[in-house]
Amino acid sequence: MSKHPLEKWGNLVGNKRSRWVTLILWILIVGVLSMTLPQINSVENFSGSDLPEDVMSERAASIIEEQFPSDAGLPLLIVWYKEAGLELEDLQGIQTLYKELGENPLDGQSMIPPFGELPTEALLGSVSENGSSIVTPVFFDETTDTEVIKENLAKISEMTEEAIGENPYSTNLEEDVLHARFSGPAGISVDATDLFMQADVKLLIATVILILILLIVIYRSPILAITPLIVVGIAYGAISPLLGWFADNGWIDKDAQAVSIMTVLLFGAGTDYCLFLITRYREKLLEEENKFIALSQAMKESGGAILMSALTVFIGLATLGLANFGAFERFAVPFSFAIFIMGIAALTILPAILAIMGRVAFFPFVPRTEDMERKRAQEKNKPYKEPKPKHPIMTKIGEFVTEKPWLVIIVTMVVLGGLALTSTQIKYNYDLLSSFPEDMPSREGFTIIAENFSPGELAPVQIIVDTKGEEVNLTKQIDSLFYIDVVSEPIVSEKDPNIQLYEADLNVNPYANEAMDVIPTLKADIETMLSGAGVDAVDESYWIGGETSSQVDKKMVQERDESVIQPVMVVIIAILLLVYLRSVPATIYLVGTVLISFFAALGLGWLVLTTFFGAESIASALPLYSFVFLIALGEDYNIFMISEVWNNRKTQGLKEAVKNGVAQTGSVITSAGLILAGTFAVLATLPIQLLVQFGVITAIGVLIDTFIVRPLLVPAITVVLGRYAFWPGKLWKK
Repeated sequence: MSKHPLEKWGNLVGNKRSRWVTLILWILIVGVLSMTLPQINSVENFSGSDLPEDVMSERAASIIEEQFPSDAGLPLLIVWYKEAGLELEDLQGIQTLYKELGENPLDGQSMIPPFGELPTEALLGSVSENGSSIVTPVFFDETTDTEVIKENLAKISEMTEEAIGENPYSTNLEEDVLHARFSGPAGISVDATDLFMQADVKLLIATVILILILLIVIYRSPILAITPLIVVGIAYGAISPLLGWFADNGWIDKDAQAVSIMTVLLFGAGTDYCLFLITRYREKLLEEENKFIALSQAMKESGGAILMSALTVFIGLATLGLANFGAFERFAVPFSFAIFIMGIAALTILPAILAIMGRVAFFPFVPRTEDMERKRAQEKNKPYKEPKPKHPIMTKIGEFVTEKPWLVIIVTMVVLGGLALTSTQIKYNYDLLSSFPEDMPSREGFTIIAENFSPGELAPVQIIVDTKGEEVNLTKQIDSLFYIDVVSEPIVSEKDPNIQLYEADLNVNPYANEAMDVIPTLKADIETMLSGAGVDAVDESYWIGGETSSQVDKKMVQERDESVIQPVMVVIIAILLLVYLRSVPATIYLVGTVLISFFAALGLGWLVLTTFFGAESIASALPLYSFVFLIALGEDYNIFMISEVWNNRKTQGLKEAVKNGVAQTGSVITSAGLILAGTFAVLATLPIQLLVQFGVITAIGVLIDTFIVRPLLVPAITVVLGRYAFWPGKLWKK
């Protein structure tokens, strides 16, 4: 009888001769890649727009750049604040700073306003109505590197301290002194870069420590605890420079958030794949004395599930490449590529390491066959102890599920369905700054502006009109709109006199959802105004730009991506399951259970975030991020468990096969689920709200899959369907 392909593969990479060759080859590859290619974290982070060029806010920005060119560049906003009110000497200190910047410009500095040359009293016109705040800009070339801007901020801090005698950038806002904060695009970019650099280091350390502790607690073997980390570490050693190479050549855009989450995914999913093989190897060592034969048998029985799981996650995450929203699209390659390499590593590096260590990997609880244990007892003159029953707890769960499947289905569906309904109450936000900590300097500066100037001044709405040769002035009409606070007189383009630009301040926070609701009304009102002025509004005759319009487009594009990616991903995973299991009913209920699990995780995550984290809304990108992870990773556990049931059906009856499938995979999937959920939960310790929220929801989803869907709901449905669970494959005999 010919050997199974995976059994042959186990012999190839993990036999007595090739095990060292396999391991050394990987180490050499990682060494060469690390020495010749840049690491992904050393590549400059993408700083462009996430929106497609054809949406209205991007078209407006393009027209403004073309018709109203400015040499100003990238703005750094220095926000000055004193609760008791700014005094003349404070303004004189600001002027001294700007004189110095004028005489000794910073690297990349393109322009500064002439504050240093104006009479001090002239600055009073720029101070907020309550007299407490003023915002002064410094402009840098658009191409200036974030690291250079960061160095410039340090220099400005030194220059400010010399000008006013103290450093206002490090003060506590509760103190009654002069405060200053760096904000605006330049300040935010520096803060974001620092935040993610700190997050990457903390995340990596916390993830490794957590996995190490969990593995030691679960398996009580220090060597075994280190083994998956070594495998994942080697895989990461290849992934990081290869992604850095992709980004350095412009094939992908580096995204700091994607890299952070990729690290968690790699260690969590990678450890899971390792545990699937390690657990099966341990079981085979209890039956087979030869460690190489045991390894090849373990590869035969677990390799297919590992391969299928990795393929499912790889393809599932790759569907993010269909997105129009830049942040979604930039996640596709790092996620899917990391899983692709990790899958290869789990089926090559791990077998080689296990073949090298053999039974020593499980020290001090070394697995031996009964004959080996008897001989060992005789040598030590000790009585032989019969082995304890395997998986007692999971066996009882399997028995309960197979005896009372309808009760299990009804109870679990009521719980999951109730949580899923809660997900309909979620409120979303669309602005970037809400993801950052409240004490981040650029956000503090932003808050000062919001609290001391009229709301709309934070981000004016830009209205561009093409008069098409008609005499048009919409200032009074725009000013009369109930949601507009103030509007500027039109600026006429020097290149095309038909193009006008109006800047209007809303009377609500331009970043709030309430402001987003205004944009469709504004579009309709502008169309009415233009029609009344004789301008044909059917063709492109106006554009709405600015942050509020951009957020509206962001919502539209994200909803489009969800409507495309989610069904495509479900269909692809369903096809993979159908090919692997050759069962239509099983494919349907395996996909269906992870879908209900996802919505339940979203609902429970919302309750946790609002109750324990004080969240009033969550990032709009979270549903899609969580969807692709939870659907793909949730199927991992279903595949591993159902594969065991499928193998058991060859020699066992239905209930026995299901019960044993639950028992045999229970401990490893529970361990893997706890580790994967724990690694995602590590994200909740970071100061970035998007990652906190993503970590909480995804961790909850993994736990729901681990403790409800996989051991209870899926086996119960399989029992209820009976032999038809395998249709149109060979029907099970009654």
